Amino acid sequence: MLGYIIRRTAYAVPILIGVNLITFALFFVVNSPADIARMQLGVKRVTPAAIQSWEQDHGYDKPLIYNDKVTGLGHLTDTILFQKSLKVFAFDFGRSDAGRDIGRDIRTRMWPSLAFAVPTFVVGILTNITFALMLVFFRTTYIDAWGVVLCVVIMSISQLFYIIGGQYLLGKVMHLVPISGYVGGSSALKFLALPIAIGVVSGIGAGTRWYRTIFLEEYGRDYVRTARAKGLSEIRVLFRHVLGNGLLPILTGTVVVIPTLFLGSLIMESFFGIPGLGSYTIDAINSQDFAIVRAMVFLGSLLYVIGLLLTDISYTLVDPRVRLS
Repeated sequence: MLGYIIRRTAYAVPILIGVNLITFALFFVVNSPADIARMQLGVKRVTPAAIQSWEQDHGYDKPLIYNDKVTGLGHLTDTILFQKSLKVFAFDFGRSDAGRDIGRDIRTRMWPSLAFAVPTFVVGILTNITFALMLVFFRTTYIDAWGVVLCVVIMSISQLFYIIGGQYLLGKVMHLVPISGYVGGSSALKFLALPIAIGVVSGIGAGTRWYRTIFLEEYGRDYVRTARAKGLSEIRVLFRHVLGNGLLPILTGTVVVIPTLFLGSLIMESFFGIPGLGSYTIDAINSQDFAIVRAMVFLGSLLYVIGLLLTDISYTLVDPRVRLS
């Protein structure tokens, strides 16, 4: 087991390095340090002296990759690549181009993101699995057929429709919940109730169809026919055998959600005014703040790799055959 975990962890290192280097390259292909300075200072009436001063104050006056003006390790360390990108591997995010402490912003904004994302994730998973099991139990009946139709309809509607419709109906007309905003503590529930409900409802279609496909595939296997031939009830076959053996693909499907538990939802946080990491990332992209974008991309890739590692470990617990691979 330990060797298996070490191998999977070693695979993550080149992935994180590659993502970081690609992010750095793409950003500076589109923007030069002077372009970043103009964006922060204001595009109009910016003098070359002001641009040069801003670059010096924010560390953008150095060469991108290799500095031939210094000696020793300074050739590589006294560069924008090392100062602005490679330090994130030590979780030194530095300051944003606007001068804010990125680490402090992340620690502050992660809690609203988690307060929204964790309930949405847990309730969504339970709801989707429950509906999928119900459709499988009533397979080849009208309940199953109309359930699939309903799932397709839900999938076909944009999440923006649910957001705008929910804000108008529940917030403006019925005055049940605030349209947007956020406060900490127990009062956050009234601000998060609508976003969580929309997040769950908008994901029912895709999630239910995905789990229904998994469970139907398990229903066609030999062990199910054997269990049914032994006289087990359909309920017991469904919950004891089909659900248990469907855990592997379910675990795989939930991995992609793990980064959003920390980073939040970009669209939902922006529309509902939740001061989480999703809206933080959107604001950084709009302002072309490379320091924040770099930090958020690194965190997203790190969390995704951690999710993959946890999935691999859980595979060994659910299916011991994986340990031999």
